[in-house]
Amino acid sequence: MVAAVVAGAAALAGAQPAVASPADLARRIQERYETVRDFSARFEQRYTGGALRRQVVERGTVLVKKPGRMRWDYTEPERKAFVADGRRLYLHVPADRQVMVSVIPPDDQASTPILFLAGKGNLVRDFTVSATTIAGAPEDTVAIRLSPRRHEREYEWLALAVDRATLAIRMLVAGDSQGGTSSFTFSDLRENVGLPDARFTFTIPRGTDVITQD
Repeated sequence: MVAAVVAGAAALAGAQPAVASPADLARRIQERYETVRDFSARFEQRYTGGALRRQVVERGTVLVKKPGRMRWDYTEPERKAFVADGRRLYLHVPADRQVMVSVIPPDDQASTPILFLAGKGNLVRDFTVSATTIAGAPEDTVAIRLSPRRHEREYEWLALAVDRATLAIRMLVAGDSQGGTSSFTFSDLRENVGLPDARFTFTIPRGTDVITQD
C-alpha cells in the first residue's frame, strides 16, 4: 500500500461543529497532512484475497519523510524491507536474495496507495469522496472512501480512518479489482520528529539479484 497535525488541531476540533460532509473531511485531512513533514509508527498489514479469502498478516515499523521517502521494515512473519529514497523504490526480501527496483512516479501519477503517506497525490484533487465505515477500525475514528477519478492499476478504491479529534491517520485500506483488500493499521504514531535522509538510504547487498521494473 500508505498511506497527517495542524497546530492546535485537538483544541480546534473540540470547538468546531461536526464535519458537514465527507468532502469537507477530506479537505481537512489534506490540509492537516500537508503540515506533517515526517512520522514514524508501528503498523499491522492485513491482506485478504483469493477464492478462499485467505488472510495474510504482517507487522513491522514504518518511517515516512516528505517528499517521497519511506522505509517499511517488516519483522513478522518474514523479514523484508520496502524503501523509497525519493527517487527509487526498493523491495528487498533477504530470504529470496532478491531486490526489486522501480522509479517513484511523479506526484500526479502515484498509483501505489501508500505513496499518499509520502506526500504523493491529493485527496481533494484525485478522488471522489464518500462516507464509509471500516471493519476493525480503531475506536474514536471516522472514515471516508476514496474513489480515484482515473483508472488505477493497483487499486479500485481507498478508505481512510482518522482520529476523530486530531485527524491523524490511523488506518489505510485499499481494495483491488479481484475483491482483495489490503489494510494498514498504525499505532505509536509520532509526527514531525526530524528524521534524517540517511534513514532512507538503501544499499543493495552483495550477491543479491536485482530486478528492475518500469
